[in-house]
Amino acid sequence: MALKKLSLRARIFIAMILLVLLASILIAVVTIHQYNEEAREYHDDRLERKEAAIRRSIDLVINETSFPVITEKLPFIFKDEIFNIASVHGLQINLYDLEGQLLKSSKASLQKNTVNQCLSAEVLNQLSGTAEHRHVVKNEINGKVFQSSYSYITDKKFKNIAILNIPYLEDDDIFNRELNEFLTRIGYAYLIMILAAIVMAYFVSKYITRSLKTISDKMNATRLEKRNTKIDIETSSEEIETLVKSYNSMIDELEASAVQLATSEREQAWREMAKQVAHEIKNPLTPMRLSVQSFQRKFDPNDENIQQKVSEYSNTLIQQIDTMSSIASAFSNFAKMPAQQKEELDVVHVVKLALDIFNENYIHFLPEEKEIIANFDRTQLIRVVTNLVKNSIQAIPDDTENPKIEVRVFTDTNNVNITVQDNGVGISEENQLKVFEPKFTTKTSGMGLGLAMVKKIVETYNGSITFTTEFGKGTIFTVTFPKK
Repeated sequence: MALKKLSLRARIFIAMILLVLLASILIAVVTIHQYNEEAREYHDDRLERKEAAIRRSIDLVINETSFPVITEKLPFIFKDEIFNIASVHGLQINLYDLEGQLLKSSKASLQKNTVNQCLSAEVLNQLSGTAEHRHVVKNEINGKVFQSSYSYITDKKFKNIAILNIPYLEDDDIFNRELNEFLTRIGYAYLIMILAAIVMAYFVSKYITRSLKTISDKMNATRLEKRNTKIDIETSSEEIETLVKSYNSMIDELEASAVQLATSEREQAWREMAKQVAHEIKNPLTPMRLSVQSFQRKFDPNDENIQQKVSEYSNTLIQQIDTMSSIASAFSNFAKMPAQQKEELDVVHVVKLALDIFNENYIHFLPEEKEIIANFDRTQLIRVVTNLVKNSIQAIPDDTENPKIEVRVFTDTNNVNITVQDNGVGISEENQLKVFEPKFTTKTSGMGLGLAMVKKIVETYNGSITFTTEFGKGTIFTVTFPKK
């Protein structure tokens, strides 16, 4: 699992180093095994050569002796010769009769107790049971390997007269020294190889992943709402080049889709706006049409109440015309970006002025400071406060026993905060994501542009607007913007 979390560059780097280490260990193991095999073959061959040379010396003595060549006379035949032969060849020589009893040894008499006086039945059986009449026994004592060869000595007529035993110590000091020297040298070579592999792995992994990192950075920076640059990599592998071509092709398609989407969104926005404007204008036109039709049917110049009816008719038309005018002004104000005419003003004073236009006695202004100076547009700040308060008034049902709206102004380190809290119906969970959308409203009248316009104004001044609500208990809107 930890390996999966590593970057591709780290994986390539680790893989290359592990490959070199594995190759080094494998070569070292094979080298040691080869040295051991060569040492074993060397000792086997050397023992055979020594044994052959000793047998020739023994045969020469037998051919020149004046004693009868029989088993019983061998101690006399080799009384002194066995020491000479052992000295020449540098090996111990033991002679046994055919029953396995010791006849003569090149070891001094005081050390004969270290020589087997009698051969085991297993050795005799193995010796007589092999076609070449030769048997070698290997033993390990105190970490050293001893070989002991057994073969028959024959007379001039090739009749077996004795058993020749040659103990042989496998002296591996020379091989061990050579092996240690070789391993030391190859260890230095491996160390240089590993250091070179680390450097090479670093640059190779960096080279391999450089193109991928470029592509990754480009992908992370890709955005639908902006123009994205294509990737231009001069030297790369076929796979990377294919990936780059795919990315560049995707960028072309993304730009085409973005243009198409933007066009579609603009068209959709205009269609929705047109529908909304048409709907809002139709609302006052209907009563205006009905009023005109009613006036046409009932108009009588001789009616004594004609002046009163004309006045009522005029008032109805004027009221509906004012409604249409307010609709046009609302859409105009929403479409127009608020002018960023920052001026140094007292937020507490401006908010109080905005609240003075309301007659509801349940609106309470609770500033935490007497004066809060900030940079904001006076008109826009009044629009923000009045829209939030109107929204709170409309959120409180008419049958509420104790309606209450509290407007607070306070500051923190760098920001000014304005909260408008009401005990109205609150905002349902399904409507919370739509609160700041244009045209969204839960009221039977209005165009749903108030909160959207407030959000637009506040964000123009690098501020934010949030709310907390509890359905059935009320809502708190919080406007925050920097002091400067």
